[in-house]
Amino acid sequence: MKSVEIREAFLRFFEEQGHTRVASSSLIPNNDPTLLFTNAGMNQFKDCFLGNEKRAYTCATSSQKCVRAGGKNSDLENVGYTAHHHTFFEMLGNFSFGDYFKKDAITFVWYFLVSVLKLSKEKLWVTIYATDYETYNIWTKDIGMPVERIIRIGDNKGAPYASDNFWTMGDTGPCGPCTEIFYDHGAEIWGGLPGSPEENGNRYIEIWNSVFIQFNRTADGVLHRLLAPSIDTGMGLERISAVMQQVHSNYEIDLFVNLLSASAEAIGCANDNQCSLKVVSDHIRSCSFLIADGVLPSNEDRGYVLRRIIRRACRHGYKLGATGSFFYKIVAQLVTEMGCAFPELKQQQTNIEHVLKTEEEQFTQTLEHGLKILERDLTELKGTVIPGNIAFKLYDTYGFPVDLTVDIARERELTVDTAGFMREMDAQRMRARSASSFSRDHNTLFKVDAPTKFTGYMATSGLAKIISIYKDGTSVDVLRAGEKAVVVLDQTPFYAESGGQVGDCGFLSSNSSRFEVCNTTKTSSTFLHHGVLVLGNLPVGASVNAHVDADVRHAIAVNHSATHLLHAALRQVLGKHVQQKGSLVDNQHLRFDFSHLEALKLDQIQALENIINAKIRKNTPVKTEETDIETAKKKGAITLFDEQFGDKVRVLSIGDGFSVELCCGLHAKFTGDIGLLKIISEGGVACGVRRIEAITGAAALAHLDAAAEQLNKVTSLVKSSRNHLINKLSAMLERNRALEKQLDYLQAKVASAASNDLLAQALDVKGVKVLAVRLDGQDRKVLLALVNQLKYKLSRAVIMLGGVHENKVSLVSGVTKDLAGQLKANELMKQVATLVGGRGGGRSDIARGSGLDASRLDAALNLTIPFVEAGI
Repeated sequence: MKSVEIREAFLRFFEEQGHTRVASSSLIPNNDPTLLFTNAGMNQFKDCFLGNEKRAYTCATSSQKCVRAGGKNSDLENVGYTAHHHTFFEMLGNFSFGDYFKKDAITFVWYFLVSVLKLSKEKLWVTIYATDYETYNIWTKDIGMPVERIIRIGDNKGAPYASDNFWTMGDTGPCGPCTEIFYDHGAEIWGGLPGSPEENGNRYIEIWNSVFIQFNRTADGVLHRLLAPSIDTGMGLERISAVMQQVHSNYEIDLFVNLLSASAEAIGCANDNQCSLKVVSDHIRSCSFLIADGVLPSNEDRGYVLRRIIRRACRHGYKLGATGSFFYKIVAQLVTEMGCAFPELKQQQTNIEHVLKTEEEQFTQTLEHGLKILERDLTELKGTVIPGNIAFKLYDTYGFPVDLTVDIARERELTVDTAGFMREMDAQRMRARSASSFSRDHNTLFKVDAPTKFTGYMATSGLAKIISIYKDGTSVDVLRAGEKAVVVLDQTPFYAESGGQVGDCGFLSSNSSRFEVCNTTKTSSTFLHHGVLVLGNLPVGASVNAHVDADVRHAIAVNHSATHLLHAALRQVLGKHVQQKGSLVDNQHLRFDFSHLEALKLDQIQALENIINAKIRKNTPVKTEETDIETAKKKGAITLFDEQFGDKVRVLSIGDGFSVELCCGLHAKFTGDIGLLKIISEGGVACGVRRIEAITGAAALAHLDAAAEQLNKVTSLVKSSRNHLINKLSAMLERNRALEKQLDYLQAKVASAASNDLLAQALDVKGVKVLAVRLDGQDRKVLLALVNQLKYKLSRAVIMLGGVHENKVSLVSGVTKDLAGQLKANELMKQVATLVGGRGGGRSDIARGSGLDASRLDAALNLTIPFVEAGI
């Protein structure tokens, strides 16, 4: 049975049992700061289990893509060396949110394994939590599992409920016992039963885990029964595929067979069950899926983990003999294997290949340099442990991931002091924190449970009642004139800052008071109106008129609609790989961050403006509608990877499908309201992330007027009309280039003549001609020409020229070729430039520098003779 058939059989079976099939969520967890990546099927249903979210269904089934390669759930070091560990895997799951419980869950599991997949009952073993007698009775009495194949697992981790068979979401919160099903691969495979000393072998493999979420654990450690207990089950697709395909390693299943062959072909090696080849074939899956979900290589957070995985795969490929970039070439085979189940791979294939190729090319240089440093340190190593400070130096100075150091150490039967490495990391973080300033989030001071009804989609004013007032983070009953505070209303037309759109401003008023609102934010579903009371007193419970500044609101709304047009145009001009990475929309301008690896060309920027302004001129309606998430996706709605969705979502559509996105923000009624869009800047903000800033309407017209005025000034300065301006400027530039060539020729002649005068000043130091001279009033170009002339006329010579030109110190050093092995011009330059408060660099035979402290120039030049004496 092929993996794709197993996946479909599982999902179809649970649909037939009344479950709703739910698509896999992104590998980027939805608003869950506790997780680096989605690592279990239940992640997307976490709020359902916590009772914070109600969905249209109470039972669900999914095939969730998961990554375990960072944080406490990382499997990275085991990948390639064991039969069942992966950085990327699929988790088949079925879930109940207060619907069915233990008996039905176990019955479903058993029926699917035995009747649908037709596994032998005699091959299956079960574990339960030691005191979960209810589960024990279901297995023995209802299912008929022999008692000798049921293993009780108690608190085996040194604390109450600290067991492999007791699941917790954290120190407090939902928790409960679980039951696991193990498959016996046969006596010819080494390994023992769960709980035995040989349990880590490959004979008995866990294939299914059912968690019974029936308690809520409070801070005092007490378990309280939940009124609506739930079910969270999971089965790894790769593991069950190995069972169904009668192989003992996940790397032998159909999902990996062709990937291994493609990896071997890309590397140019034999496919001989090498661990390194398994690493490459595993890592192409996690890397490709992460990039498809919007992660890009970087030096922090998720991007850093992705970079580590890519580099680990590349190094294992190089171990097998790869030359040049190879990793990206495997993506096509992955798309063939999994593109139907996960269409984002097909949509993003070109982008994935580009990202991987670029990152590998950068890593080649890092690896070469880092390996040289590591090899040097290993020759001086005493013992079998690589100190943490060495691993950290490689990481911090040369960008060499600690995982690679650990891998190399393992190959040489060495270990790495990872605890020491982490101490160095922590110290660095502390230094970074002390060098930075932090501000408190303006919402964290408030613990408000009362939800606010938002009426701002239809109006900019309305009556409201004050629910609470917070002054300096403390609840107060009344606010007096001149006091700053946060006011909470029962309903409000004020839009709260979210989705990149700034919060509304305006005022709250009654007959005797006026509260100026400078910003609106929210925490959970409560809107917070930040401002100052400028008139009267304002008590809790009072009724007020809430007025949004309608002009500012309109300007913000049209900029927000323009942002959606920009997003759609970017995907049209650059490709479907473009994903939103952040935005800021206010009444002055719009800013849009997006995934793309290269700077935009001028013609691309022009194409964006042309597309957007054409849509604006058509004056098409900007439509919004509420629907469920699945219907929205069928309409082609673009979602952000970190968005959280409830039962209903708001879909914004512009221009007959040109732009369809989920958005809760405020928008123009027609595209014509935007007036005009002008892009004013484009640049990079992070690895693989670009930023566009633009203005609209009156601001865009003012920008064009200012540009026209500047153009008029230029035409006046060069005495030309607009029609002939380009020809006039071209002629002037050509003349300027000719004059520069003439100047260079004259300077060379002057330098040649001056060099003859300078030769007499050279000193003999240990058989080396040393010339260190101050020449004020000459720029670095002249000094460079002089040094080259002197190098031509001298042998075994070191030259250091410096001078003050336009209030700055210019420096040039040179060493003749016959001394290049002993003395280096760039090393001399570093010493001299440092002393004058500057820096410099270059090659071993010629180097340049500059500085700001002219008072120390003579002393700096005098460093030349000691430098020569020390090097000869």
